[in-house]
Parts: sequence; C-alpha cells; structure tokens
Amino acid sequence: MWIIISIIVLSILIFFHESGHFLIARLFGVKVEVFSIGFGKKIWSKQYKQTEYTISIIPLGGYVKMKGQDDLDPSKTSKDDDSYNTKAPWKRICILLAGSGANILLAFILYIIIGFYGITTILPTIGKTIENSPAQKAGLINGDTIIKINGKDIKTWRDISQNINNQEKEVIIEYKRGNEIFKTSIIPEMRDSKNIFGETIKQGFIGIAAKGDIDRVKYGIDEIIPFAIDETIFAAKLIILSIQKIIIGILPIDQLGGPIAIVQAISQAQEAGFVALLGLSALISINLGILNLLPIPALDGGHIMFTLYEWITKKPLNENILYKLTVLGWIILFGLMVLGLYNDIGRIAIKNG
Repeated sequence: MWIIISIIVLSILIFFHESGHFLIARLFGVKVEVFSIGFGKKIWSKQYKQTEYTISIIPLGGYVKMKGQDDLDPSKTSKDDDSYNTKAPWKRICILLAGSGANILLAFILYIIIGFYGITTILPTIGKTIENSPAQKAGLINGDTIIKINGKDIKTWRDISQNINNQEKEVIIEYKRGNEIFKTSIIPEMRDSKNIFGETIKQGFIGIAAKGDIDRVKYGIDEIIPFAIDETIFAAKLIILSIQKIIIGILPIDQLGGPIAIVQAISQAQEAGFVALLGLSALISINLGILNLLPIPALDGGHIMFTLYEWITKKPLNENILYKLTVLGWIILFGLMVLGLYNDIGRIAIKNG
C-alpha cells in the first residue's frame, strides 16, 4: 500500500511541476507536443488537441516537450511562431520558472490544509526556568504559557525559538499564568549554540525549557495565510542551506538521498498520519522546485542560464557548446542519481546488518 501511496504522491508533485511549464507555455502561444508523467515506456497515452498526454512506466520524473525544444538534442529547433525557441528570452524564462513556481504553490496550498486540519506539536508552556537567566529575572516561572512575542502570536514551542534566536535587542513577551495575562520585557543573551548542521553559531538565549505538553494546534482564517507563508519560507531556507552545506563540504555527501530514501520517508510519514504525509509532500515539492533551479545543464536552472546569456549577449549560445554542456548536465544528473541510490542501499545494509 505504501508503495502505491509513494507513487501517487510523486506523480502529483511531478504533475504540478509540469503543469506550471505547460500553462505558461500555452499562455505565450507555444505548442506543447507531449505532457508526460514518468519516463520510459508509455503505459497510457491520449491525444487531445495539439498535445499527447502520457503516463510512463518509471514514475521518477516527467517532462513537457515543447515545439522547438529538445533536452536530449538542443540543436533541434524550429522557426515557427508557435515554437519555444522563437519566443522572447523573458517569456522562455517565465516558462522555465513556472515549473518550480507550481511546486512552491502546491507546498503553500498543502500548508494551508495542514493549518486548517491542525498540527500536533509541543505547546509554548514553560517547564523550567534556568537560575539567573533573563527569563527568570523577568519574572517567568514554570507553567507560564507564552502567547505573544513582540506582538506576534505564539502557538508552538518552535515559534518561541524562531522569534528569540536572532534577537539581541529587548523583546516584549506576553504570557498567560492561570487565567491572567501578563507582559514583560527580556533582553536575550547571545550564546554559542549548534545549528542542525552541527555548526557553532550565536543564538539568543532567555533560559527556558518546554514543559512538553503536546496538543493539536489549529489556525484560524486570519492566521492560515501567514502560517502557510512562514512554513513555505522556512522549508525553502532549510533546503537551500542543506544544498549549500553539501556543496561546501559541511554536510557529508553520504547525506544525499535517492529514490529509495524518498519512498521510505513517504512510507514513514503515511504511517505517522495524514498531516505528516502532507507535510513531507510539501517539503518534497519545495525540494523539487528548488533543485530544478540549480544551474545544471538539462535542468530548468541550466536552461535559464543559457537564456540569460542569450538575452545579455543578444545571440544564442553556440550549438556545439550547448550540446556538450547539455550532455555534461545529463552525466552530472545521472551521477547524482547513482550516488543517491548507492547511499540509500548503504543505509539499508547498515540498518539490516
């Protein structure tokens, strides 16, 4: 069952990505010859108007084949008015960005659903105040529930961290004690801490620990859009930082996951519940959108790079160079896929060993 759910989730994410390309291409008058979910042998095909819609046997990607554009052979172009390569560079860039944009939009929608349904999380109730800490000096005690920081609503314990960690100036904290609401001011102390990548960083510290109460937190109509925006931005920043840390070597390359890791993560999220599955789907959707914008030939980011070159220089990149760069891009992508698969198999072997 979990394999079917994984395929469905991946197919939906791919469908949204390719739909972004498709809709903007059609908006600019580009003929879309093929809209495919999956690669390899076709298991279903339907011709509708100018486009052939297909589902292929390998559900690990998809593509939109536009007239005058061929990722496998970029030298194949067309001079017709409805061709991709005859459109203005800014229009082509919009088409290329639309796939990732659709993935970000899908994640935003999923976070809206999560907010309405509610997330199970640690509540912002204090379980301990450290001796002589800024919190204790400000009068906070065990059992107080923080409800606002600098006027911003606090619903989860993570909200406290996000509103304190980068603060060096005075913050105004509203908290509930029993049935009464109190207000106090605190100047966080900047201390050395470790981030999720194991790096030493400076973070704001006020000296409190969570009580550990867990409950489902729902967001109202007026809160749901800010919640979805914050979660989308938080996830995007996390993914961008992770990519950066892998590139500069702070995160080891064996942290790179492949298709098996994705399927396993979806399986675990599905077992954890509906909200966990939606949350992971949103994260993968953002990940798909961001990775496609990397400046690697054969990815959307690579095509954007080539188009920007043409826009700036007023002439297209040499066909021979373009072809070689595209081949190099496919080699890089294939290598990353093999590395991810190798890491997946290694993790399974260690787990079962």
